[in-house]
Amino acid sequence: MIAGLTVPQLLELVALLLFTGALAGFLAGIFGIGGGAVLVPVLYECFRIAGVPLEVRMPLCIGTSLAIIIPTSIRSWQAHNKRGSVDMAILKKWALPVLIGVIAGSVIARYAPEKLFKYVFVGVAWSAAARLLFGKEHWRLGDEMPQGFFMRAYGFFIGLLSTLMGIGGGLFSNLLMTFYGRPIHQAIGTSAGLAVLISIPGALGYIYAGWPAASRFPEVAALQLPFAIGFISIIGALLVMPTSLLVAPLGVKVAHFLTKRKLEIAFGCYLLIVSSRFVVSLLTGY
Repeated sequence: MIAGLTVPQLLELVALLLFTGALAGFLAGIFGIGGGAVLVPVLYECFRIAGVPLEVRMPLCIGTSLAIIIPTSIRSWQAHNKRGSVDMAILKKWALPVLIGVIAGSVIARYAPEKLFKYVFVGVAWSAAARLLFGKEHWRLGDEMPQGFFMRAYGFFIGLLSTLMGIGGGLFSNLLMTFYGRPIHQAIGTSAGLAVLISIPGALGYIYAGWPAASRFPEVAALQLPFAIGFISIIGALLVMPTSLLVAPLGVKVAHFLTKRKLEIAFGCYLLIVSSRFVVSLLTGY
């Protein structure tokens, strides 16, 4: 037994985390996301195997996901930026509102029940999937990105919801930019940069949010899987990061070979699949 797991269980967990890292990195490159929408559902299963209490399992997944996203999003953003598909003007306008939203999300994470994270994840993922799969080309909010208050409000809610979902913000910025007529490839590249703005303060926020929970659940804080600091699993992050970093540039290359509609369909199907795990959890409590 190691950290409460048999050797076969531990090996299964390690293999699953390594595979998850590769998949998350690939999808980060394709969709301009940090990979969190893949990481959170799979980490949920990993931590269930490790015996993490249900009360802290979901926020631990989200915090760990945000930590893993940091190097992946930087690598993805650099690759997209080299191809000229990042709108730096939008990133500059969103920087401060996004940061404020991330801080608000971290405070909520400290006190919120674990079901809140699942409701947010499923609600946003299904809404985005519906838009991607069934939306029409003429569905627009405008021909140009808004200015002033509305632009700052978008940034705030992107930071807030991304922090509660454990994602890099690409899910929201992709949809917003395409609703305002921006090309999908530019939206994906800009989303990769946005993930950098969200993941670093978001991970720090979940360390802050997790300290009181760690003291209530010693098995999370002690030298036992997932070996956590606050709501971040160090073991999970260290196993997932390397393969994620290696595979992210491959996803970028694939993204630039796919058409706009193929990208939308792939992204929408993917969101439906990964969010279904939390629907099951909400219905069964498992």
